[in-house]
Amino acid sequence: MHEASIARNYAEALLELARRADALDEWGALIIAVSNAVQNEPRLHNFLAAPQVSAAEKKAVLEKAFADTLPRPVLRFLQKLVDNRRQMLIPQVAVAYANLVDEAEGRVHAQVTVARDTGDAERDAIGAQLSRKLGKTVVPHLVVNPAILGGVIVRIGDTVMDGSVRRRLTSLRSRLTSGVPRR
Repeated sequence: MHEASIARNYAEALLELARRADALDEWGALIIAVSNAVQNEPRLHNFLAAPQVSAAEKKAVLEKAFADTLPRPVLRFLQKLVDNRRQMLIPQVAVAYANLVDEAEGRVHAQVTVARDTGDAERDAIGAQLSRKLGKTVVPHLVVNPAILGGVIVRIGDTVMDGSVRRRLTSLRSRLTSGVPRR
């Protein structure tokens, strides 16, 4: 089975536990924090990855490190990952979990390319307009690229909506040079 599929299966199990505890977002923040620790703390990463360290030792260290900060079911979930030798998938599980929560709550993330820096009000307006258009809550992630000259380019998954001035000018130039009348 592919690692992404395995991570999604574990994320689905964690999502079910979080639903029972009525703590989707809180547990999401916790699994992301653990994921960040695994990725950014070389000692923790190397310890969890070391095959010469037993599962019992790894579980004991997780217990000691996270007993005061994680709810018991989340800690047991992490220990189950260790039992199944999947502890290095914690970052992928965190990403899959966040995607599942977004899907469950009708949220989508959009990469929005703009020509210049925008303020929070403009970002919120873009998000609100996209949300109305798509019928889902859209979380915009702004990227500045002055080469588009103006307008916006929105990428949601594999879908790209190009409303940039650069594309419009290219299209206009193409029509003018081809001699084909506009319909």
